[in-house]
Amino acid sequence: MDAASTLAAIAGAFLLAGFVKGVIGLGLPTVSIGLLGLLMTPAQAAAVLVVPSLVTNIWQAAVGGGLLALARRLWPLLAGICIGTTLGVVVLPHDDNGRATVWLGLALVVYAALGLVKVEFFVPRHAETWLGLLMGAATGAITVATGIFVMPGTPYIQSMEFDRDKLVQALGLSFTVSTITLAAALAYTGQVQTSLAWPSIVALAAALAGMGLGQLTRGKIKAETFRLCFFVGLMLLGLHLALRGLL
Repeated sequence: MDAASTLAAIAGAFLLAGFVKGVIGLGLPTVSIGLLGLLMTPAQAAAVLVVPSLVTNIWQAAVGGGLLALARRLWPLLAGICIGTTLGVVVLPHDDNGRATVWLGLALVVYAALGLVKVEFFVPRHAETWLGLLMGAATGAITVATGIFVMPGTPYIQSMEFDRDKLVQALGLSFTVSTITLAAALAYTGQVQTSLAWPSIVALAAALAGMGLGQLTRGKIKAETFRLCFFVGLMLLGLHLALRGLL
Protein backbone atom coordinates (compact mmCIF):
# COMPACT_ATOMS: atom_id res chain seq x y z
CA MET A 1 0.00 0.00 0.00
CA ASP A 2 1.43 3.42 -0.95
CA ALA A 3 1.76 6.35 1.45
CA ALA A 4 -1.40 8.15 0.26
CA SER A 5 -3.53 5.02 0.61
CA THR A 6 -2.10 4.38 4.07
CA LEU A 7 -2.94 7.92 5.19
CA ALA A 8 -6.47 7.57 3.78
CA ALA A 9 -6.94 4.30 5.68
CA ILE A 10 -5.66 5.94 8.87
CA ALA A 11 -8.12 8.82 8.38
CA GLY A 12 -11.03 6.42 7.92
CA ALA A 13 -10.09 4.37 10.97
CA PHE A 14 -9.82 7.42 13.23
CA LEU A 15 -12.98 9.03 11.85
CA LEU A 16 -14.94 5.94 12.91
CA ALA A 17 -13.07 5.59 16.20
CA GLY A 18 -13.61 9.28 17.01
CA PHE A 19 -17.34 8.97 16.33
CA VAL A 20 -17.62 6.00 18.71
CA LYS A 21 -15.71 7.94 21.36
CA GLY A 22 -17.92 11.00 20.90
CA VAL A 23 -21.09 8.96 21.47
CA ILE A 24 -20.13 6.71 24.41
CA GLY A 25 -16.95 8.36 25.74
CA LEU A 26 -14.48 5.59 24.90
CA GLY A 27 -13.37 3.28 22.12
CA LEU A 28 -10.78 5.36 20.26
CA PRO A 29 -7.79 3.11 21.06
CA THR A 30 -9.67 -0.17 20.67
CA VAL A 31 -11.30 0.64 17.34
CA SER A 32 -8.34 2.44 15.81
CA ILE A 33 -5.66 -0.07 16.86
CA GLY A 34 -7.89 -2.92 15.71
CA LEU A 35 -8.26 -1.40 12.25
CA LEU A 36 -4.68 -0.17 11.97
CA GLY A 37 -3.48 -3.65 12.88
CA LEU A 38 -4.29 -4.56 9.27
CA LEU A 39 -1.68 -2.04 8.06
CA MET A 40 1.09 -1.97 10.66
CA THR A 41 2.42 -3.59 13.81
CA PRO A 42 0.52 -3.07 17.10
CA ALA A 43 3.43 -1.02 18.48
CA GLN A 44 3.38 1.32 15.45
CA ALA A 45 -0.41 1.64 15.71
CA ALA A 46 -0.13 2.51 19.39
CA ALA A 47 2.49 5.17 18.58
CA VAL A 48 0.22 6.75 15.92
CA LEU A 49 -2.58 6.71 18.51
CA VAL A 50 -0.74 8.76 21.15
CA VAL A 51 -1.36 12.28 19.79
CA PRO A 52 -5.04 11.91 18.72
CA SER A 53 -5.81 9.99 21.90
CA LEU A 54 -4.24 12.64 24.12
CA VAL A 55 -5.91 15.60 22.37
CA THR A 56 -9.37 14.00 22.22
CA ASN A 57 -9.14 12.89 25.85
CA ILE A 58 -8.19 16.40 26.99
CA TRP A 59 -11.12 17.76 24.97
CA GLN A 60 -13.45 15.19 26.50
CA ALA A 61 -12.24 15.95 30.02
CA ALA A 62 -12.51 19.73 29.59
CA VAL A 63 -16.07 19.81 28.24
CA GLY A 64 -18.68 20.27 30.96
CA GLY A 65 -16.86 22.34 33.57
CA GLY A 66 -16.06 21.39 37.17
CA LEU A 67 -12.83 19.68 36.13
CA LEU A 68 -10.97 20.47 39.37
CA ALA A 69 -13.78 19.07 41.52
CA LEU A 70 -13.85 15.96 39.35
CA ALA A 71 -10.06 15.57 39.62
CA ARG A 72 -10.27 15.86 43.42
CA ARG A 73 -12.74 12.99 43.51
CA LEU A 74 -10.82 10.84 41.02
CA TRP A 75 -7.29 11.51 42.30
CA PRO A 76 -6.84 8.02 43.86
CA LEU A 77 -7.68 6.39 40.52
CA LEU A 78 -5.41 8.76 38.59
CA ALA A 79 -2.53 8.24 41.05
CA GLY A 80 -3.03 4.48 40.83
CA ILE A 81 -2.84 4.60 37.02
CA CYS A 82 0.53 6.34 37.21
CA ILE A 83 1.83 3.84 39.79
CA GLY A 84 0.53 0.80 37.91
CA THR A 85 1.92 1.99 34.57
CA THR A 86 5.35 2.73 36.05
CA LEU A 87 5.55 -0.66 37.72
CA GLY A 88 4.17 -2.34 34.61
CA VAL A 89 6.87 -0.89 32.36
CA VAL A 90 9.50 -2.30 34.70
CA VAL A 91 8.12 -5.78 35.42
CA LEU A 92 5.51 -6.69 32.77
CA PRO A 93 6.06 -7.86 29.18
CA HIS A 94 3.87 -6.51 26.37
CA ASP A 95 1.05 -8.86 25.35
CA ASP A 96 2.79 -10.41 22.34
CA ASN A 97 0.82 -13.65 22.31
CA GLY A 98 -2.61 -12.02 22.67
CA ARG A 99 -3.79 -14.03 25.68
CA ALA A 100 -4.08 -11.02 27.98
CA THR A 101 -6.09 -9.19 25.32
CA VAL A 102 -8.49 -12.14 25.01
CA TRP A 103 -9.17 -12.20 28.76
CA LEU A 104 -9.50 -8.42 28.82
CA GLY A 105 -12.07 -8.57 26.02
CA LEU A 106 -14.05 -11.34 27.71
CA ALA A 107 -14.11 -9.43 31.00
CA LEU A 108 -15.45 -6.40 29.16
CA VAL A 109 -18.17 -8.52 27.51
CA VAL A 110 -19.28 -9.93 30.89
CA TYR A 111 -19.41 -6.47 32.45
CA ALA A 112 -21.39 -5.08 29.50
CA ALA A 113 -23.83 -8.01 29.68
CA LEU A 114 -24.44 -7.33 33.37
CA GLY A 115 -25.04 -3.68 32.54
CA LEU A 116 -27.55 -4.52 29.82
CA VAL A 117 -29.62 -6.61 32.26
CA LYS A 118 -29.30 -3.72 34.74
CA VAL A 119 -27.07 -5.37 37.33
CA GLU A 120 -25.55 -2.23 38.82
CA PHE A 121 -22.42 -1.76 40.92
CA PHE A 122 -22.00 0.99 43.49
CA VAL A 123 -18.85 2.28 45.17
CA PRO A 124 -19.42 3.88 48.62
CA ARG A 125 -17.77 7.29 48.90
CA HIS A 126 -15.74 6.20 51.94
CA ALA A 127 -14.16 3.38 49.87
CA GLU A 128 -13.15 5.54 46.90
CA THR A 129 -9.63 6.29 48.16
CA TRP A 130 -8.30 2.75 48.63
CA LEU A 131 -10.42 1.18 45.90
CA GLY A 132 -9.56 3.95 43.44
CA LEU A 133 -5.84 3.38 44.03
CA LEU A 134 -6.29 -0.35 43.52
CA MET A 135 -8.40 0.02 40.36
CA GLY A 136 -6.01 2.63 38.97
CA ALA A 137 -2.95 0.46 39.56
CA ALA A 138 -4.64 -2.48 37.86
CA THR A 139 -5.65 -0.26 34.93
CA GLY A 140 -2.10 1.04 34.53
CA ALA A 141 -0.60 -2.45 34.58
CA ILE A 142 -3.14 -3.75 32.03
CA THR A 143 -2.43 -0.73 29.81
CA VAL A 144 1.24 -1.66 29.66
CA ALA A 145 0.46 -5.32 28.97
CA THR A 146 -2.19 -4.78 26.28
CA GLY A 147 -2.11 -1.15 25.10
CA ILE A 148 -5.79 -0.76 26.13
CA PHE A 149 -6.83 1.34 29.14
CA VAL A 150 -10.50 0.39 29.53
CA MET A 151 -10.44 -2.19 32.32
CA PRO A 152 -11.02 -2.04 35.22
CA GLY A 153 -11.03 1.76 35.29
CA THR A 154 -14.15 2.21 33.14
CA PRO A 155 -16.44 -0.06 35.22
CA TYR A 156 -15.11 1.58 38.37
CA ILE A 157 -15.92 5.09 37.13
CA GLN A 158 -19.33 3.92 35.90
CA SER A 159 -20.08 2.55 39.39
CA MET A 160 -19.52 6.02 40.88
CA GLU A 161 -22.98 6.98 39.58
CA PHE A 162 -22.17 10.06 37.51
CA ASP A 163 -24.78 11.38 35.11
CA ARG A 164 -24.04 10.64 31.45
CA ASP A 165 -22.16 13.84 30.63
CA LYS A 166 -20.12 13.77 33.85
CA LEU A 167 -19.40 10.07 33.23
CA VAL A 168 -18.00 10.88 29.79
CA GLN A 169 -15.96 13.73 31.28
CA ALA A 170 -14.60 11.46 34.04
CA LEU A 171 -13.63 8.86 31.46
CA GLY A 172 -11.84 11.57 29.48
CA LEU A 173 -9.83 12.61 32.54
CA SER A 174 -8.90 9.01 33.31
CA PHE A 175 -7.94 8.33 29.70
CA THR A 176 -5.84 11.52 29.57
CA VAL A 177 -3.67 10.28 32.43
CA SER A 178 -3.53 6.80 30.89
CA THR A 179 -2.49 8.22 27.51
CA ILE A 180 0.31 10.31 29.01
CA THR A 181 1.66 7.35 30.97
CA LEU A 182 1.35 5.08 27.90
CA ALA A 183 3.24 7.66 25.82
CA ALA A 184 5.99 7.69 28.45
CA ALA A 185 6.11 3.88 28.30
CA LEU A 186 6.34 3.92 24.49
CA ALA A 187 9.10 6.53 24.63
CA TYR A 188 10.93 4.40 27.20
CA THR A 189 10.82 1.39 24.88
CA GLY A 190 11.78 3.46 21.81
CA GLN A 191 8.47 3.16 19.92
CA VAL A 192 7.81 6.91 19.48
CA GLN A 193 9.47 8.01 16.22
CA THR A 194 9.43 11.23 14.19
CA SER A 195 8.56 9.22 11.05
CA LEU A 196 5.04 8.83 12.49
CA ALA A 197 4.41 12.59 12.54
CA TRP A 198 2.25 12.79 9.40
CA PRO A 199 0.16 9.71 10.24
CA SER A 200 -0.41 11.17 13.70
CA ILE A 201 -1.53 14.55 12.26
CA VAL A 202 -3.96 12.86 9.86
CA ALA A 203 -5.23 10.63 12.67
CA LEU A 204 -5.75 13.66 14.93
CA ALA A 205 -7.77 15.60 12.34
CA ALA A 206 -9.98 12.61 11.56
CA ALA A 207 -10.48 11.74 15.23
CA LEU A 208 -11.52 15.31 16.08
CA ALA A 209 -14.02 15.36 13.21
CA GLY A 210 -15.46 12.00 14.21
CA MET A 211 -15.63 12.95 17.87
CA GLY A 212 -17.47 16.17 17.08
CA LEU A 213 -20.08 14.23 15.12
CA GLY A 214 -20.36 11.70 17.93
CA GLN A 215 -20.91 14.39 20.57
CA LEU A 216 -23.65 15.95 18.48
CA THR A 217 -25.30 12.54 18.26
CA ARG A 218 -25.02 11.98 22.04
CA GLY A 219 -26.67 15.33 22.69
CA LYS A 220 -29.74 14.27 20.71
CA ILE A 221 -30.41 10.93 22.40
CA LYS A 222 -32.23 10.17 25.66
CA ALA A 223 -30.46 9.04 28.84
CA GLU A 224 -31.75 5.46 28.56
CA THR A 225 -30.69 5.29 24.92
CA PHE A 226 -27.24 6.53 25.92
CA ARG A 227 -27.07 3.83 28.61
CA LEU A 228 -27.95 1.19 26.01
CA CYS A 229 -25.37 2.58 23.57
CA PHE A 230 -22.75 2.65 26.33
CA PHE A 231 -23.10 -1.01 27.28
CA VAL A 232 -23.62 -2.27 23.73
CA GLY A 233 -20.51 -0.31 22.75
CA LEU A 234 -18.57 -1.90 25.61
CA MET A 235 -19.73 -5.36 24.56
CA LEU A 236 -18.71 -4.82 20.93
CA LEU A 237 -15.34 -3.48 22.02
CA GLY A 238 -14.87 -6.50 24.28
CA LEU A 239 -15.74 -8.92 21.48
CA HIS A 240 -13.39 -7.05 19.17
CA LEU A 241 -10.55 -7.33 21.71
CA ALA A 242 -11.16 -11.04 22.34
CA LEU A 243 -11.30 -11.90 18.65
CA ARG A 244 -8.24 -9.78 17.89
CA GLY A 245 -6.31 -11.66 20.56
CA LEU A 246 -7.29 -15.00 19.06
CA LEU A 247 -6.46 -14.15 15.44
